[in-house]
Amino acid sequence: MNETVLQQSAMRYLIEKFGHVNAERFISLMIKEPFDYTKWQKHLYEDMSVEELSRRAMEYRQKKVDD
Repeated sequence: MNETVLQQSAMRYLIEKFGHVNAERFISLMIKEPFDYTKWQKHLYEDMSVEELSRRAMEYRQKKVDD
């Protein structure tokens, strides 16, 4: 996937999930604030047990199957 396709797909997803206004707000926040995705991702699940993470993953997967 090239960068243009990635950008277009991501923007379509944001608009679908959050609507036009909130998608633009999100993009604006990401541009304004210094944000290290790698650091954020590293600590995202640190307070969650393996069991909780597994349960959420299974619920998410089932939701996708049901949709």
